[in-house]
Amino acid sequence: MTDQRNFDDRDGSIWFDGKLVPWRDANIHVLTHALHYASSVFEGQRAYGGEIFRLTDHSRRLRRSAELLGFEIPWTVDEIDEACRQVLQANQLEDAYVRPVAWRGSEQMGVSAQRTKIHLAIAAWPWGAYFGEEAIRRGVRLDISPWRRPAPYTAPTESKASGLYMICTLSRHNAQGKGYDDALMFDWRGQVAEGTGANAFFVRDGALHTPTPDCFLNGITRQTVIELARRRGIEVIERAIWPEELESFEQMFLTGSAAEVTPVASAGPWNFEVGDLTLQMRKDYLDLVNRRLSNS
Repeated sequence: MTDQRNFDDRDGSIWFDGKLVPWRDANIHVLTHALHYASSVFEGQRAYGGEIFRLTDHSRRLRRSAELLGFEIPWTVDEIDEACRQVLQANQLEDAYVRPVAWRGSEQMGVSAQRTKIHLAIAAWPWGAYFGEEAIRRGVRLDISPWRRPAPYTAPTESKASGLYMICTLSRHNAQGKGYDDALMFDWRGQVAEGTGANAFFVRDGALHTPTPDCFLNGITRQTVIELARRRGIEVIERAIWPEELESFEQMFLTGSAAEVTPVASAGPWNFEVGDLTLQMRKDYLDLVNRRLSNS
């Protein structure tokens, strides 16, 4: 079950700028540039049985995200990998969510930030099913977000940057306020994009259809699910998907490090079944991350 305590008041250790510090001491100044101007990038990754799934891919993406925001994280991919492992070990965690975050510090205030120091912290904690076990069984219900994913010429959409998640929080709060679990977002063109923190897949006639990630993250879980599907001989079609097509799909699911593979029961006015292919992809993914994937 997910730990419901405040995130600033916990036992344990956080890796902070090269060393492990007590959880409650991992603090920053109120004039930190990232707090004012969203000059921050992060990762979300899960550990299963003490091993972080595709850890190096996450660490590489973290450094790439920072580069897209114009700064360099002063730790290598290998050093970030090792720091993540240290956090798991220090907190005696086997199954956990791991959150690396890098940001510009408080040495300079204003839009410009060339003189700021770059910081990196890594925390980990137990986190069960993102939407809850019952939501997985019945499938989550999605509202249609009133906000859209921005065009790639308006924001660094290939970066997992904190500022790009503002409209995700707004979208999810709006949906939850109306009784939904989450929201489906369209892009600036009106095409189907993703959930607020997870990629989207659809099923029709035994094939998977998924939006082309040209203005949102090509998620690591998304890439994994595509590989698993093709291993089974399932056709995967990456393409532009328009909202009027949604009524033709039989199933829908979301993918992400937090969401893993989560069935969707509805998105706005469109309904879907929690079908066999969705459940098979969920099983294949969980088997893989737990190292039990069959070769059959």
